[in-house]
This record gives sequence, C-alpha cells and structure tokens, in this order.
Amino acid sequence: SSDLRLMKYRTYLTTVIITVVMSFFCPSCGKKDRQLGTAITSRDSASVVTTRGVDMLISENGIIRYHVIAEEWKMFDKMNPPFYSMEQGVLLEILDSVMQVESMLKADTAYYMNKTKIWHLISNVHAENVKHEEFDTQELFINNGSNRMYSDSLIHIKQEKQILVGHGFESHTSLTEYTIRKTEGVFPITE
Repeated sequence: SSDLRLMKYRTYLTTVIITVVMSFFCPSCGKKDRQLGTAITSRDSASVVTTRGVDMLISENGIIRYHVIAEEWKMFDKMNPPFYSMEQGVLLEILDSVMQVESMLKADTAYYMNKTKIWHLISNVHAENVKHEEFDTQELFINNGSNRMYSDSLIHIKQEKQILVGHGFESHTSLTEYTIRKTEGVFPITE
C-alpha cells in the first residue's frame, strides 16, 4: 500500500516537472491561433498510474498474500468504486503464511476492487493447486475477506484420473477443498 502511494507520488511529481520544462522550451505556446483538442474534464475515467512489466508482492494485514505478474497495471482511484486493472494478462500466485505458493491462477484480464477486496478474473482463467489439479473456466472471483474463490461459469477440473465438469464452483483459495454446483459429468482420463 505504501509502495503504491510512493509510485503515485513519483508519477505526479514527474508529470509536474515535465509540464514546467515543456512550458520553457515550447516557442509556439504563446501563439493565440493554436488548435487544441477537447480537454479531458473528468478525472474519473482516466487511470492515475499505468505501470508496465509489473512483478510485485501484495500484503494484507502485514502478511504477504499475493505475487502478481502483469504486463500492464492501471490504477483507477477516482472511479466509484476504485479499482486496479490488468487487461493484458495476469499471473497471480496466492501465498500461504510462510510465503509458499498454495495456488496459481492465470487469466487474460483481471480487476481488483479496492473497497470490496475482490479479484475478478476474466477469459481463459486457468488455476492449479499443490496437488497439480487444473481448473479452467471463463470467469472467477476471489474474495480476500473470506479467502474464498467462486464462479457461476462452466468449469473443468482435471484431476489425476478424471475430469469433472459443472456449472458453478466454490473453493478455499488453496483450491484443495471445493464444491462443484450443477455437475454435468465425470470423465475418466485414459492413458
């Protein structure tokens, strides 16, 4: 949290310095016949920080819980509700109390809602647990407050000897104890 505030402050400071420097070196800035585009008047729709090549750890209540790798991370702190956006893919590792990976998730797009502390993973969501079971769906939510994952979408769970298919799913964030709602079938894996 303090790293994000520091990053936000540095971005703001850099923007101010660039604006001041450009005002001294822009010879045509004083001309009155300039054609200007429409100004963005709503700060709500613009990200306050955009970071590329993100590899960071996120803590909750002083305990590191997540390792996040994303191509691009955008902060929308003026939106209601405020959120973070990772729209170019994300790799999310959920860590236990001794910083060992208890589950790994990948998705094409992810959002983190600051106030509700909910991750929303969308499109080609793939997860794995420590038992090497694989979970594939198109949408998944992670609730930090309750340490639960859930989805109402079609889900495939590949276990060692079978594949489970159903609509709807709920689990602890470790993905070791889970419930499938509306089971459609159990298919044995033949070798």
